[in-house]
Amino acid sequence: MRKYVLALDLKDDPKLIEEYEKYHQEVWPEIVESIKESGISAMEIYRFSNRLVMCMQVEEGFSFEQKAKADAENPKVQEWETLMWKYQQALPTAKPGEKWVLMDKIFSL
Repeated sequence: MRKYVLALDLKDDPKLIEEYEKYHQEVWPEIVESIKESGISAMEIYRFSNRLVMCMQVEEGFSFEQKAKADAENPKVQEWETLMWKYQQALPTAKPGEKWVLMDKIFSL
């Protein structure tokens, strides 16, 4: 099992942040299903101010490329992603079109 940690910012608006959190209290079942089907066995998102950090544990064979391809072909996932982008903004150092940015592990105990 592998772990990945990614970061993303929310738009710095308390009302939008509150709405975003509400959506994540009741994530659409199709989204949960697509996450599990991709080989992600556990996922958590943490927030400080408008910064988000996502921790994912994935099964052997998980691929970001395969997940992206499956997501692109899933209309419900595309609807969710479009809706979430209302609340999200790329990190200042993200590449064009990049949302969640993979973080480098620099310490482990």
